[in-house]
Amino acid sequence: IASFAIAGLVFVQIFDATGPWNFVLWFVGAVIAHDLVAFPLYALVDRVAQRATGGALSRPAVVPAINYLRVPAILSGLLFVVWFPFILGLSHDAYMATSGRSTDVFLPRWLAITGGLFAASALLYAVRLRRARWRERRRRDQVT
Repeated sequence: IASFAIAGLVFVQIFDATGPWNFVLWFVGAVIAHDLVAFPLYALVDRVAQRATGGALSRPAVVPAINYLRVPAILSGLLFVVWFPFILGLSHDAYMATSGRSTDVFLPRWLAITGGLFAASALLYAVRLRRARWRERRRRDQVT
């Protein structure tokens, strides 16, 4: 009931403030942009990453590497989608007029966060791989 109440409130706010056609235009544009552009693009990138890591095509690895690439890539991509006008400097003048600050810091910070995400993921993958190999060796030693 609460979800329906919140959704109703949102629709009332949208239709009162901007009019229904503006909302419909943005919604249809977002659906088209996602389904016809973004989804095929990230599905292709995922397929290439799976082939590169041997994910779906070869025998299963001890610790599959694909998820250790997917998670930081998705988080970095989401950060980029949310902040791309600032990262690319597209809203420099408006941001400067509003806040008195420059957008020059957004690109280096996004790159640092992206690098940190991939570094943390690589470290976690190395730890999991080392543990899995240690368990495998231990299991082989117990069998023989």
